[in-house]
Amino acid sequence: MKHLFTSFFALAVATAVHAGVITVTVDSTRYQTVTGFGAAACDGAMCPLGTDTKPVTLLYGPTSKIGLNIMRMEISPNFVGDVKVPEWGNWDTPYDWQGSVPSAKIVKQRGGIVFGTPWSPPGEYKTNGTAQGGNSDDQGRKRGQLREDCYEKFFPWLNSFLKYMKSKGVDVDAVSIQNEPDWWVDYSGCLYTAQQQLKLVKNYAHMLDRETYKGVRLISAEPLGFDPNYSNTLLRDEVARDQIDIIAGHLYGHPPLGNMKSASTLAAKYGKEVWMTEHSVTDNINRLPNWHEQLIFAEELNECMLSGCTGYIYWYMRAHWAFVGTGETKYNPGNTKNQLLPRAFVMSHFSKHVTGSTRLGTKASVNTGTNSAFETSAYIKGDSLIVMAIDTTKNAHDLKLKLPVKVKSGVHLLSTSNESLCQESPITINEPVQELTVSLPARSLNTYIFMIEKEETAIRELKSEDCQSSHTEYFDLQGRRMTVPRGMYIEKRSDGTSRKVFLGR
Repeated sequence: MKHLFTSFFALAVATAVHAGVITVTVDSTRYQTVTGFGAAACDGAMCPLGTDTKPVTLLYGPTSKIGLNIMRMEISPNFVGDVKVPEWGNWDTPYDWQGSVPSAKIVKQRGGIVFGTPWSPPGEYKTNGTAQGGNSDDQGRKRGQLREDCYEKFFPWLNSFLKYMKSKGVDVDAVSIQNEPDWWVDYSGCLYTAQQQLKLVKNYAHMLDRETYKGVRLISAEPLGFDPNYSNTLLRDEVARDQIDIIAGHLYGHPPLGNMKSASTLAAKYGKEVWMTEHSVTDNINRLPNWHEQLIFAEELNECMLSGCTGYIYWYMRAHWAFVGTGETKYNPGNTKNQLLPRAFVMSHFSKHVTGSTRLGTKASVNTGTNSAFETSAYIKGDSLIVMAIDTTKNAHDLKLKLPVKVKSGVHLLSTSNESLCQESPITINEPVQELTVSLPARSLNTYIFMIEKEETAIRELKSEDCQSSHTEYFDLQGRRMTVPRGMYIEKRSDGTSRKVFLGR
């Protein structure tokens, strides 16, 4: 990464008046391992990006500037990929599966994960006979639900999507039950209660063809506000629990440390991943976000990690309030089509460095003489120890770090405005230490990355949250962690040995 500090900036940091000291203590407790970060391959009104693959080219892969690795796509209600994109609102003939293929191919080629979410199953399967969800203001229209006599058709329909995508060269990694099953909409949608989802999964999810589509995982329905009743109802049932690999939800109206954290508690008990699969973070989508709003986005990312999240997927990847510009002149200057926006670089603090890491316990003590809106989290990844720090106030601080292992060198990645993003400077450490003080500029997003001394010894010192030293981990053939082993996988034991296994289902 290029060193982008200017001499002026370095002088400003050196001479800033610090309001006091914030102490962060990182302990050795391990929490979730983070699968990654991503966005939806949608462009305006949910239409897929189609042949324009510039957004995924800019955003995805370990060598990109942003480092996303998870892509969400809609599973259109159609059976085949030959329907042209209609005008907005024509829900009976929505866009086809082909629209996501070009972008999905690039994400897969770059080692990423792609998954599909239905906004609605085919209209002929539903109580209202259409892919439309139904308008809550129109009391004469039936609410769109999956008919019980069509439950047995649902997973074969998902299989047809997997088959189509595979025929186009895309091995889909996961499929979801439903987008926002608790939200009655006048666009494409389908309602499920928690009990209806349980019945569908418990009695019919075995029809998902995991043998043909090796490693495909099943994601729970994705409720609007991450209502834990949806996932908890599944996880409390032994049969349904065995079929679900990932619980998911959105954050509309419910911050991460509320419903999402509650849902994560039971998921962690049963070794399930937790994905936040859609949210748009901004105060006003009618203009470009200011820096305070970017910091609010950073805080949401951080709070999702503190809630036990293993995957964070933003809404549109291309929008003037998202990661890649649309070129719409009413939002210019700064909204150039297919150029990276500041929010993408804010995401990169997490996506480039937290992906593949395991979160560690942290405790912050704010003793500054001013009210500091401060957040932090910490992670271990190979021979690196990573500390995230976010402060939204106008005051600079000293940040005292107490670490669980000795570190011998470091790098500080700093973002302080929409024009000053991901600046890098070295952290000088004369000899290995467990305590050190670094700068925390005002209104800043910070990633401190430290090199651990004697990697193997240090990592052995870090205990797991449940202290189960005999823990066995599972990985697919691409090295991605699996919560439940399926198909062909690698079994890695705590004694350091591993073996390749084929589990037929």
